[in-house]
Amino acid sequence: MNTPSPSLLVRYGNVMFRWRNTIFPVVLLALFFAFTPVWPGGSERSDNLLDLAGILVALAGQALRVAVIGYKYIVRGGKNQRVYAEDLVTSGFFAHSRNPLYLGNILVLLGLFLVHNSPWVYAIGVPFFLLGYVAIVAAEEDFLRGKFGAAYDAYCRDVPRWIPRLRGLSQSIAGIPFNWRRVILKEYGSTYAWLGGAIVLMAADTLRYRAYAERSAYLNALWWAAGVATLLYGTARWLKLSRRLRDPSPV
Repeated sequence: MNTPSPSLLVRYGNVMFRWRNTIFPVVLLALFFAFTPVWPGGSERSDNLLDLAGILVALAGQALRVAVIGYKYIVRGGKNQRVYAEDLVTSGFFAHSRNPLYLGNILVLLGLFLVHNSPWVYAIGVPFFLLGYVAIVAAEEDFLRGKFGAAYDAYCRDVPRWIPRLRGLSQSIAGIPFNWRRVILKEYGSTYAWLGGAIVLMAADTLRYRAYAERSAYLNALWWAAGVATLLYGTARWLKLSRRLRDPSPV
């Protein structure tokens, strides 16, 4: 019996899964360098509010990732750069959303887009990254359905693909210890990257519309924030490389 060939979306998802750690950062940096940050209506007050909204959206995405990883981590790196899973993880946050980590990533990206606020970044970046994650999820679903069959179909019927179902969440995480070590080890690099990007974007759009002296207090606060973030990143990396901070859990 011939196995049906994967759909175009699944094939695209497999490519994006394999190269996502290269393609996604390169496209994001290309967008931010190619297009100038924009103050909405040229208004400093509106830009401050939009920056705040963007940071809050990105923090919401980061908080979701922290919660998911802290309670129940799922290996998303694949095997030999291909989609792979040993087990079907359905506990913790995965009992309420099938892709909470990817949803967190999307929120972080949306937050950065709001801070940048270029119409071209919205027009190119939003569909590119949404399609990328939708395709990756399609590729993972194709693999999981082929490996776990009816059990995975039942899981899909019970749990939303994206937006978490909050009912019963407290029961799902009850009794599961929160693993801060795992959170720090897994998240310190990506958290530093998006925070640093947000700081650079806020500084860049300020300097487009104002001289340094006009907003020196604001810009100096951004540099202090960047310094603190760098110090925390360096500390976390030193703790990891020196093995003073290790995750004793199996995943």
